[in-house]
Amino acid sequence: MEFGIGYFPTHDGIRPGPLARLVEEHGQESLFFAEHTHIPAERTTPYPGGEMPRKYWHTYDLFVALTASAAATSRLRVGSGICLVIERDPIITAKEVASVDQLSGGRLEFGVGAGWNREEMRNHGTDPRKRMAILRERVEAMKAIWADREASYHGEHVNFDRIWSFPKPLQRPHPPILVGGEGPTVLDRVLAFGDAWMPNYNNPDELYARAAELRARADRPIEVQTIGIPADARHLERAYEAGLTRVVHWLPNGGRAPVERALEEWETAIAELTGG
Repeated sequence: MEFGIGYFPTHDGIRPGPLARLVEEHGQESLFFAEHTHIPAERTTPYPGGEMPRKYWHTYDLFVALTASAAATSRLRVGSGICLVIERDPIITAKEVASVDQLSGGRLEFGVGAGWNREEMRNHGTDPRKRMAILRERVEAMKAIWADREASYHGEHVNFDRIWSFPKPLQRPHPPILVGGEGPTVLDRVLAFGDAWMPNYNNPDELYARAAELRARADRPIEVQTIGIPADARHLERAYEAGLTRVVHWLPNGGRAPVERALEEWETAIAELTGG
């Protein structure tokens, strides 16, 4: 089981490059960045968990942060946790994914999802009622761009003829696609276009039950990971026993000192699990 870090890369906290170096120096396997292009000032969609923290509307662009992190490290895997594909043009996003994967030496993990903020989706021209179908088509279209010298895709929401788009990702056929979400149909999406399921660690009992369901339904190897697990060896042990391949812990936003303290607490929990 691998251990990673999640972070909202805000302009008023530790910067992505120095954070990535710190995380790599502390022996972590991966670093995942959250994404929100903006937060609508007026919305009716409730934030899951009370009042929304201000970090949600203060983040750097996802792929700029990933590039800075990749450039500052040599071993650390860098990833999106998650990329809101339904708010992005798939041709541009395919280019960004391939570029970061090439420039990082094949160290990108591509977490994808539809998100929860309906007003945010609408501002990007996405009908929330169609977001899952849009997500699927955009991922499928990106896969075609990454795989084919001359790519085409024809769907209800994505449609283009014969395009050339280079570079291709260094990882072939593409970086791992980690499907986020915990909704009732998420396993269908994982089976349709994912390499792994990476839900939030909100309901462990449900996560592990659905992980077993996913493995029973899958006709190919599909990993189960989670993001947001607490710095607690008891939770890590349960994840290990359930066969999760990666667990990711959110660090608080801020300067280097509070971030490093939280990272050390996470390392203590890992040491309790591993005996290190």
